[in-house]
Amino acid sequence: MLTINNLSIKYGHTTVIDNLNLELASDEILMLVGPTGCGKSTILKALAGLIPIAQGEVFHKSWTANVKQQIAPEKRNVGMVFQDFALFPHLTVEKNIGFRLTDTTQADRWIKTLGLEAFRHVKPSNLSGGQKQRVALARTLAHQPAFILLDEPLSNLDAALKDDLRWEIRTALKAAGIPAIWVTHDQEEALSVGDRIGVLRAGKLEQIDKPEFCYSHPVNRFVARFLGEANFLSAEIATGKNLIVSDIGFEQVVEHAQLSGHVDLLLRPEDLLVQEDEQGNGKIVSMRYEGSSRLYQVEIGEKLLKIRTHHDVSLQQGQSVSVKITTTRPLTVFEQL
Repeated sequence: MLTINNLSIKYGHTTVIDNLNLELASDEILMLVGPTGCGKSTILKALAGLIPIAQGEVFHKSWTANVKQQIAPEKRNVGMVFQDFALFPHLTVEKNIGFRLTDTTQADRWIKTLGLEAFRHVKPSNLSGGQKQRVALARTLAHQPAFILLDEPLSNLDAALKDDLRWEIRTALKAAGIPAIWVTHDQEEALSVGDRIGVLRAGKLEQIDKPEFCYSHPVNRFVARFLGEANFLSAEIATGKNLIVSDIGFEQVVEHAQLSGHVDLLLRPEDLLVQEDEQGNGKIVSMRYEGSSRLYQVEIGEKLLKIRTHHDVSLQQGQSVSVKITTTRPLTVFEQL
């Protein structure tokens, strides 16, 4: 268990992390996401003991770090995995992973688990990017840290490798039973790998929850936009909590709605259905082919909606279409700006 209480970090007189509070469960993978410069990597450096704490404390069962007690990095038993791999170029895979270990049992375990057996005696210069990252992860796991910090570990890899390797890393972390905080700028990576997601903005934690809840029920517009494409459609919550969307002619009961009257309804591109219809309520403005899907921009009145379809759905620019809301999940609304 790792607990962070009221953590603040400053660079000079500038507050970079402001009053951060969170707990990391014993085998949890927490993804931290946010715009460039929001403080993601700074949090990792503070947890590793690489930069001092300005306020608050970091508590682990074997140590507590605070303003008066800055625990040195080597006394924290923290594992780190970097985007640039940080391997010793003159050492083989086997020696990189077993560096400073007197008992190589764990090194052998992770060499086998991560498919590195054939590369035991190979040096990093002869490895691919994916293989280097497996070596870096194996080295960290072999040292059995209390928790692991991963700083954008897949950002230097090509798209074809990322999907498989993110799941290999998740599987390895779960097999080791070691909790981890994983920083990424890739929303898809965060949503698919993490047990929870923490969304940061300007050093503050905007929301922390399960990926599906952050995506479907963001606490504000910033989180909604950061975790994917977001449509905001004018709506009205009438008596009895009936949600009425005038532009599409849709009604649904909104659960736990705290607002009334005119609101903005959050709709994800996959919440909508678009079909060819000469008498329809919309017009195709543009289309982006994504391989397994297509993303359309559809004009309805003065509003542009993003709608994602299967790649087989082929509509042309300027074509008249009808748009419907198809999702059956509870919908999220925000106060109109």
